[in-house]
Amino acid sequence: MSLEKPAPAILWFRKDLRLDDNPALNAAIEAGGPVIPVYIREPEQLNIGPLGAAQAWWLHHSLVALKASLKSLGSDLVLISGKAGEVLAGLARQTGAKTVFANRAYERTLFDRDIAIELKTHDIAIRAFHGQLLHEPKSIRTGAGGAFKVFTPFWNALQKAGEPHEPTDAPTKIPSPEHFPSSENLDYWALLPRKPDWAKDFGKTWTPGEAGAQERLRSFVDGDLHDYKRGRDLPSVDATSLLSPHLAHGEVSPARIWHAVRGFSRRAADDVVHFRRELAWRDFCYNLLAEFPELHDRNWDGRFDGFQWEYDPAEFHAWTKGLTGYPIVDAGMRQLWRTGFMHNRVRMITASFLIKDLMIDWRRGERWFRDTLVDADPANNAANWQWVAGSGADASPFFRIFNPVLQGEKFDPDGDYVREYVPELARLDRKYIHKPFEAPEHVLERAGVRLGKTYPNPIVDHGFARDRALAAYRDIR
Repeated sequence: MSLEKPAPAILWFRKDLRLDDNPALNAAIEAGGPVIPVYIREPEQLNIGPLGAAQAWWLHHSLVALKASLKSLGSDLVLISGKAGEVLAGLARQTGAKTVFANRAYERTLFDRDIAIELKTHDIAIRAFHGQLLHEPKSIRTGAGGAFKVFTPFWNALQKAGEPHEPTDAPTKIPSPEHFPSSENLDYWALLPRKPDWAKDFGKTWTPGEAGAQERLRSFVDGDLHDYKRGRDLPSVDATSLLSPHLAHGEVSPARIWHAVRGFSRRAADDVVHFRRELAWRDFCYNLLAEFPELHDRNWDGRFDGFQWEYDPAEFHAWTKGLTGYPIVDAGMRQLWRTGFMHNRVRMITASFLIKDLMIDWRRGERWFRDTLVDADPANNAANWQWVAGSGADASPFFRIFNPVLQGEKFDPDGDYVREYVPELARLDRKYIHKPFEAPEHVLERAGVRLGKTYPNPIVDHGFARDRALAAYRDIR
């Protein structure tokens, strides 16, 4: 009597482009049959892939890295375009697979339910696993059983929930079929910009892929973590982890990061807590998204539905190009364009400027960041924009309006960040680096600055803009 061989398993990669601590991969291997890894490029409206053009650049390089890692273990990565349900059903028919293994993608729970129903009609099961957050959304609840709407109580409850799972190491071998299904050519997906190649400098800052994520984590733990609490607010200091794009693509798990900082000395305890709070904020944002799937497009606080936004295309364009006349804002927007990233403190400053100085709807800013950030995240990006706008959960009050000059002087006191990204101001005195429009003519001349020519005058007066914004806010109160 012959024993029937286990059926092949389809491993559906999505926002989990790694082999380390990948529960869906581990379960697919444990099923005992050949494993067929697949990445599906879905239609844009259903896409689990890049949120914008900057992430498309990252995805290309991450898929190259993932394919190489799989090949080193005797496996491969199949690339297919189409609707996920149809692609998975077709693969199952072609290979004889009966089960699809995947890690949950919390931004598209409803889509995934429909796919599971569709696969069931073909007698194909889908097994979904938790691996993209510290804890499952809706697993951390208030005493009354509802969702937390304020971060600090959420953070306290998360700590009481216990440590995240112990991360598992990557497998040393992946069982493979005799023949892999045909795969599309990644180059045909045209994820990389061509003419112009606006991402040409991205590679100077980033190494997409799991190996790059692990190296970034090691470097942070060995160095910058020890000054994280103080340094994370200073954009000219390399004190942040720069792990966010790796997390956004699932090249490293949050559990792996959480446990990597375990066991530090008491001297670094505050730095560890502040860093872990950032991981917890990510969980908090996904909990908000689970409660409110329209987080990217609708005000959490319905009072803001009546807010009278304004829109000047020329002012919006100046903001996107870093030509507002406020150096800290312009430095941030140019860092974003050059590297696909912006320091978190400066994200708040630039967002406040768009929303409150220019009175432009936060949704326009959210979409711009979504397209230009390599770490764009469907939960964090939307929640953070609503936080600045005052329309979100546990939001900063709308009347908290950042003065871009004072913010620059506080967080970039010597102007090093501005000098790096706004080089036309590099020779300007420290006293005026954040307010060139107040500098005497001889100071500007000595620095080679000609306002209105080499560097713009402010596109709006902050004092006027502040009064205008507060008046609009009073109208909805």
